Amino acid sequence: MFNRGKGRSGQVAGRSLLVGVLTCLASLPAGTVVAHAEEPETTAAEYGAGDILVTARRREENVQDVPVAVSVVGSAALESKGAYNLNRLTQLQPTLQFFSTNPRNTFINIRGLGAPFGLTNDGFEQGVGIYIDQVYYNRIASATLDFVDVEQIEVLRGPQGTLYGKNTTAGAINITTRAPSFDFEGKAEVSLGNYNFKQAKASVSGPLSDNLAARISVSSTDRRGTIYNVTTDTWINSQDNIGIRGALLWKPTETLNITLSGDWNLQDPICCGQIYARVGTTQRALNRQYAALTALFPGYKVPSTNPFDRLTDLDADLAARNELGGASLRAEWDVGGGTLTSVTAWRYWDWGPKNDRDFTGLPVYTKVNNPTHQDQYTQELRYAYEANKFDFVVGGFAFYQKIHTTGVQETGTAASAWLLAPSSPLSLNPAVLNGVLAENDIRLKNLSLAAFGKLNWHLTDELTISPGIRINYDKKEGLYDSVVTGTASDGTRQIISSDPASPYYNDPWTAAQRGVQASQFFEPDFSDWNLSYDLNVSYKFTPDVMAYATYARSFKTGGINLNGVPSHADGTPALEVAQIKPEKVNHFELGVKTQFWDRRATFNLTGFWTEIKDFQASVISNVSGSNVLRGYLANADKVRVRGIEADFTVRPSERLNAYLSGAFTDHEFKKFVDAPCPPELAGGGTGTPVGPPATPGANSPANCDVSGQWMPGISKWAFSWGAEYNIPATILGRDGQAYLGYDANYRSKFSSNASRSIYTDISGYSIHNFRAGFRTDNFDIFGWVRNAFDQNYFESLAVTPGNTGLISAQLGDPQTWGGTIKFSF
Repeated sequence: MFNRGKGRSGQVAGRSLLVGVLTCLASLPAGTVVAHAEEPETTAAEYGAGDILVTARRREENVQDVPVAVSVVGSAALESKGAYNLNRLTQLQPTLQFFSTNPRNTFINIRGLGAPFGLTNDGFEQGVGIYIDQVYYNRIASATLDFVDVEQIEVLRGPQGTLYGKNTTAGAINITTRAPSFDFEGKAEVSLGNYNFKQAKASVSGPLSDNLAARISVSSTDRRGTIYNVTTDTWINSQDNIGIRGALLWKPTETLNITLSGDWNLQDPICCGQIYARVGTTQRALNRQYAALTALFPGYKVPSTNPFDRLTDLDADLAARNELGGASLRAEWDVGGGTLTSVTAWRYWDWGPKNDRDFTGLPVYTKVNNPTHQDQYTQELRYAYEANKFDFVVGGFAFYQKIHTTGVQETGTAASAWLLAPSSPLSLNPAVLNGVLAENDIRLKNLSLAAFGKLNWHLTDELTISPGIRINYDKKEGLYDSVVTGTASDGTRQIISSDPASPYYNDPWTAAQRGVQASQFFEPDFSDWNLSYDLNVSYKFTPDVMAYATYARSFKTGGINLNGVPSHADGTPALEVAQIKPEKVNHFELGVKTQFWDRRATFNLTGFWTEIKDFQASVISNVSGSNVLRGYLANADKVRVRGIEADFTVRPSERLNAYLSGAFTDHEFKKFVDAPCPPELAGGGTGTPVGPPATPGANSPANCDVSGQWMPGISKWAFSWGAEYNIPATILGRDGQAYLGYDANYRSKFSSNASRSIYTDISGYSIHNFRAGFRTDNFDIFGWVRNAFDQNYFESLAVTPGNTGLISAQLGDPQTWGGTIKFSF
């Protein structure tokens, strides 16, 4: 009955390769697989959960010996739990938050910190760094892609920078893929599920010579959308991903490894639409709110006022083509008692979107698209030395980025009625705003240079003092050039200018168009030096019990607004808000890491307190005194996030393992007196106030004091837990294990708006996942169900432009189920 959009022709070759690899692997006879390994002794040490090696401090060490709040998820856990991208990883990591309405408008926070909530802007930095094989990925859009042949993922919580290339104030996600192997090996995996879910992965590695090995990995995911668009007869918010990664490892000597790797990744789904969630009352005049505006179009009715009916009527084209790729060269040379590492990389990003930004089935906006191209170049040089009494890492990092965005926004035949005051006769003329076109040219050049170092001084076998330091220089140069054209009342096509000397400045049509959007040009820049430092002290009470304390003084570099800024009364851009001041972070942390019960169990506890001055946040301001709102980035005076995290794992026998992680996070704007008002207090006019006015006697102040209120996106309570139980079994003559697994997560209520609103709080929810299957050393088949109880929940709620009262929603996945087959040789 319903039609699904056709697959993109550009992906046919990649998928044919993947099918060919899988067919080849599947055709291998059972006798070619590796024989079963001998059954190990079932000692307590074999069940230990603490023998996990990480590179959080740029050298390999046991995770329980690292005095840092770090969580680790290995490849087996990722694959069995279906965590094939970072969005799914959040179900396993309570303090990792992921929000995405499309790949470009994606942000990742750790402990609620990292990126301003709900506003995309190329001119600012992320507070959470993403590293894949030691290469820094500046574009957070990479986080929406599927993992390709991942070995493990480390999530480091708290400021990083005295060890990592790019300074990050909230944490880092360190992803390691499988290295080329000098032993021939391969594996493949196929999954099928409801919503036409199809996923396939394959990887082959082996030697090309005595000192040269290669690995190639491919992955493909395809799924029908979960929301039906009645206007276009299509399912939207689908998945359509393919990724390829290849690597060559050359070992010319015993002391030198050189790895050349490259990857290409593409998403091309029918995406991304946010749908009707609810309608609230704002301070706009009642005849300019949603109910009155939709009544102007006889016969129009939203297909459902229940968002979980998963229906929409968006009428503009939707697309979210997200392409990333690059190459890196990593050299590791054991020299002078230490290891010298060089990582050179180039990456690109192409973003081709199509959006419906009025969130209705009416032609208010027919185009709101901002295609973007980025190139980034990074060079990191690091030397790590280890001795009996001390070890250290010193290094330098250089980053250069160029971004070019060529945006377009066009209004349609419904725009006059929707955007102009009903008291104006022009609102009755569809031609006034029809075809008003904004063409944007946005450019950024971004340079970052840094030198860093970290010393671990082992005063005794138990006590280690670890100071670190980083000096950083950042420079940003931007350009924002928006040329808006419209039709004057005499039919002349002309530029809509805020200059009173413009020949059509006083034309009534032009004046109305200027109130919606006017041309704007400015060239912002920013440059600054900053010094970051930290001090970590750790003490081992026993080989299995360690406590640590950390203080970090960190900075998140300033930025520039590249989505336009408010205008003064004379139409000139408000350049005083074109720059975004740096964040200044004071971070305190106490932790204890323990292993007990003969290392069958671990329990780690962390307490943290983070205060940030000049916190980078979204604000909103009226443009030229009209009712049209302009969002941009500015600084809140001060925020505070503090809390307690706990992680527990247990493996009492080879048959059972379980885990429980939890976090309590207290968060607030300590001082933010000029924040954007929530919708119930915004919009002006004569609407009846829903909540108390922000200032006495004012229904709609220009700004609101949200000091003491919640920060967006953070739950006070968050948990994840799970277990797996297995028993010996023999199926079709193969000895192995039958197993049953369960994983779940919970997060309490959180705010989904820059300033907390009665309309955008998201209620707490829990997600439960089950799996059951049979596995041998080289074969695994299992069935799975995710969101098993079909929990209806919002991932985010957003206030739509114009304060009409319409709230849009990004929905979480419904119940999904399917099966997976994996084999290796």
